[in-house]
Amino acid sequence: MEIRKLDQMFEVLGTRAKKRLVAAWAIDAHTIMAVSQAVKMGIVEAILVGDEGKITKVCREHDIDPAIFRIVHTASDLEAASLAVELINRGEGDFLMKGLLSTDRYMRAILNKETGLMNPGAILAHITVAEPLNYHKLLIFGDVAIIPLPDLAQKVAITNYLIKTAHFLGIEQPKVGLMAASEQTLPKIPSCADAAIISKMAQRGQIKGAMVEGPLGMDLIIDKESAHIKGMTSEVCGDADCILFPNIEAGNTFYKTIVKLLKSELCAIVMGARVPCVLTSRGDSERSKLYSIALAAMLA
Repeated sequence: MEIRKLDQMFEVLGTRAKKRLVAAWAIDAHTIMAVSQAVKMGIVEAILVGDEGKITKVCREHDIDPAIFRIVHTASDLEAASLAVELINRGEGDFLMKGLLSTDRYMRAILNKETGLMNPGAILAHITVAEPLNYHKLLIFGDVAIIPLPDLAQKVAITNYLIKTAHFLGIEQPKVGLMAASEQTLPKIPSCADAAIISKMAQRGQIKGAMVEGPLGMDLIIDKESAHIKGMTSEVCGDADCILFPNIEAGNTFYKTIVKLLKSELCAIVMGARVPCVLTSRGDSERSKLYSIALAAMLA
């Protein structure tokens, strides 16, 4: 089944065994309400790691029975992040989730060389799946939050994560647009040169499972009319499933624009660790966090 709307993930997950979620410093209403909804829907079993008093207080305020969770008490967010990762490493959880702690502290726990979740040589990247109101299907894109200026190897890794996510969402042959300032191969612009190399790698089978095209301007990636006007005949143009952004400014600006200005729904995870890691903004909605839990459960 190809998933074309975010809520279709719930339908798919309803036919599968529950996954085990471990949420680090899960003391805020948005996180707890999203996790409780996922538990009630039968998607996950959940461990909340954080201040037990604050967790139970939020549960009382929102009429949530705390008994539906396993609560592991910690006194600080740093301790919660470390313990949550430890629970994953002990085999007590299938994926990790960030609660009300900073991304820096969450990532520090994941990246810890001795106790974290990384295999040698692995590359972490942030992958988002969005449901734009004025686009005809989901858009999968990255990186918008972790790698400021990815080099060629990191861009190849992100491209593969985009393709993997698309496959898990039932898209057999995703179309990947490699975004740059121009559709021309201009050696002086790194995004253009890197996109041309990655596109050629895909043509030669070094990147598999997708149709990859670049460099492409954003207009060509999402709009068939722009591609027609400019004489581009690629099947990716105007019908992309995935977008690789050349840097964090481009990706993060797009992310915040479709959320804040266009009111689009989305979900996000970190890939590259031994398990999927939910990474949403502390200001993201309960619905966004619920979708992110579902996406991580799909990939776990």
